[in-house]
Amino acid sequence: MLGTLFLLTSCGYALVGTGNFLPADIHTIAVPAFVNKTTRVELEQRVTQAVAEEFVSRGRLKLVTKPADADAILRGSIDSFGLFPIASNPQGRATQYQISITAKIELVDHRHEDKVIWKNDQYRFTENYQVGDVTSSDTFDQETRAIAEIAVRFAESLVTNLLEGF
Repeated sequence: MLGTLFLLTSCGYALVGTGNFLPADIHTIAVPAFVNKTTRVELEQRVTQAVAEEFVSRGRLKLVTKPADADAILRGSIDSFGLFPIASNPQGRATQYQISITAKIELVDHRHEDKVIWKNDQYRFTENYQVGDVTSSDTFDQETRAIAEIAVRFAESLVTNLLEGF
C-alpha cells in the first residue's frame, strides 16, 4: 500500500484542487483589460472582470491594478465569439444556443523580463444556454445574461488551468 502511494505521488498525480502550477514566489497578479477582437460589445470587460474576481476568490494571489506592481501579468485577447442555435421548437424558433469564445492567453513573470509562464493561443471555451418562449427584446436580455454567466465559467476554467496546470 505504501509503495503504491509513493508510486502515484512520484508520477506527478495530485488531487484536483491541491496542485499548484505557479512558482511559489509569485504572490501578486495584474489582469489588464483583455483586447476584444470581436464585434460583441463589452465581452472583454465581462471576461476580464470575471477572471480578476476568480483570482481574488481563490485567495492564492493578490490582485493588483498596476502591472508594474505585479509579480505576474495575465494578458489576453478575445479573438472570436460565436453564437449558434443548436435546438429549436416546432415553430422553428431557437430554444437553445451555444456560445463559443476563443482567446489568446499569456501569463508572464513580470519580475523576470516577462518570461512566459503559461500560454495558450487558442484557449477555447463553449457553453450552451436555454431560451424560453420570449419576445425578441427578451432574447437579447437572455443572451446578455448568458454571456455574463459564461464569462464566469470561462474564468473558473482558465484560473483552474493556470493554478493547477491542467
